[in-house]
Amino acid sequence: MPKVTTIHHGERIAKEAQIRLGCSAIILDESKNKVLLTERADNKEWCLPSGGVDSGETVEETCIREVYEETGLNVRVTRLVGVYSDPHRMVEYPDGNKAHIIAMSFEAEIIGGELGISDETTDFGYFTLNEMDDLDMLLNHKERIADALENSKKAIIK
Repeated sequence: MPKVTTIHHGERIAKEAQIRLGCSAIILDESKNKVLLTERADNKEWCLPSGGVDSGETVEETCIREVYEETGLNVRVTRLVGVYSDPHRMVEYPDGNKAHIIAMSFEAEIIGGELGISDETTDFGYFTLNEMDDLDMLLNHKERIADALENSKKAIIK
């Protein structure tokens, strides 16, 4: 078993895993050019505020809850950016569990709260796509951000 979360790639490798539904929030600054990222406490990777859906909650509620837990911000979900379900990527956690992540990415706007760190995060900041090139980022979060910045009228399905 790995001691850290590991990403495996291979032809339909996610068949070996359990499906895990997650949500991420894309929060833009006032200029609409920079996106809020947090640095994870567990692996030091930068990512969108995100996490797994709990039983009994909607994906919108998940998005709102995860943003609050990780940043202290209250948000309103404004649109579905995309659904991501790459069957050629599998996440293996330190406890041996394997997951095929199916993630919904939403754009959200801040309606309250105070931006800060949490027990899940060690830092935060707003970054442009170019600035993200210098960051160690989680999974396909940069792809989700690029998709959001295209401002497509329709949700992207990948």
